[in-house]
Amino acid sequence: MPERDSALGDAADQHTPRLTIGEVLAVLRDDFPDVTISKIRYLESEDLVHPQRTPSGYRKFSRADVSRLRYVLAAQRDQYLPLRVIKEHLEALDRGEPLPTAPGGPGSVPPPPAAEVDAEAGVPPLTSEQFARAAGLEPEQLADCVQFGLLATDADGRHPASDLPVARAAAGLARHGIEPRHLRVYRSGVEREAGLVEQLVAPVLRARSEEARTRAAEKLRELATLSAQLHTALLEARLRELLRP
Repeated sequence: MPERDSALGDAADQHTPRLTIGEVLAVLRDDFPDVTISKIRYLESEDLVHPQRTPSGYRKFSRADVSRLRYVLAAQRDQYLPLRVIKEHLEALDRGEPLPTAPGGPGSVPPPPAAEVDAEAGVPPLTSEQFARAAGLEPEQLADCVQFGLLATDADGRHPASDLPVARAAAGLARHGIEPRHLRVYRSGVEREAGLVEQLVAPVLRARSEEARTRAAEKLRELATLSAQLHTALLEARLRELLRP
């Protein structure tokens, strides 16, 4: 495949020694600990990076290729962008155009900051008192969230830190008079949405290869983003009707 021009590289790049896929992995691992060789191959299959191939078929990555991979991985991690949108961004950059507007636009609900997600991912389970304090919930409100299926505890009665975004949202709604018992409709809706998404990715999830599971994870991420955008758009449209004279 002929090498494509890239806004993320420069003219000197063609004279820089190229890297094997293992060397690229080592370069990226410090900033993106979850990246794998299968992930890099998958991004190539999605036409997001275009390494050269040796006569024997080995991939050789330029500095521009590594920059593109950094851009893709950072956009996924920090902005939760689906690959389709990231590809549009890269194509616009390659043409020297400004970045396209990301889907969602004003009023869309942003994902939680990556730093917050990363911090909570490594936190051990919290006691009910610790969890309630971190979420801004009263103890009885936390108990109601558990009772009505919004939150769950482990065998020791502790709460995973990853559930804090749900608890904080429940706390915010409670300040507006919406109690946990009113939120069961959200839980039911999520269960239905998850069932629909599961039907779409189940065949890939059953595959044994790491590359197939990487594709499934990418598809899950994109479907979750699109579902959140649809939910927000529909809710805003319905609420706008209430404001009409």
